[in-house]
Amino acid sequence: MIVSQPKHILVVSCLIHNDQGQVLLVRHHIRGWEIPQGRVEEREELVYALSREILEETGVTICNAKPAVIWSKVSDPATVIFCFIANYSAGQPTPSEETPEVEWCPTEQVLQRVSHPVNRDRIKALFEYDGALQLRSYATGPYRVLS
Repeated sequence: MIVSQPKHILVVSCLIHNDQGQVLLVRHHIRGWEIPQGRVEEREELVYALSREILEETGVTICNAKPAVIWSKVSDPATVIFCFIANYSAGQPTPSEETPEVEWCPTEQVLQRVSHPVNRDRIKALFEYDGALQLRSYATGPYRVLS
C-alpha cells in the first residue's frame, strides 16, 4: 500500500513590541489589520522565514524572537502556524505590495483594530503567553477554535 505524504502549509507570524510597548500591525488587502505573517518556503528555516517575512512586509528587523503559540488549521488547506513574540530591532515601518499600511499601535487598541476572527484569536493567544508554548487548533467553514 502506498501512503501519500501529508502536505501542510507552514506559516510564521509575529507579535512585535517596540520600546514604547506598542505592537507593529500591517494592513492586508483582504484580511485588514493583523500582525506580520507569511509562508515558509520549502527547505527554509523557521526563524529565517520569520525575519524575511517581517522585513519584506514591514521594513523592520526583530530580535529575541521566541515561539509562543503553534496553531494547527485542520481544514483545507491544512496549515501549521508558528506564532512568535519578538522585540523591534531596527528599521522604519514601510508599506509593501502585500501590506499597504504598516504602523505601531498601542497594545490596548490592537484587538479593536483587528477584525478578522482568526487573526484576533492568534493575537489574543499571544497576549496570554506566559512563557509556556501553547498548542491550539481551529477549522474553517465555519471558523471555530477546537482546542
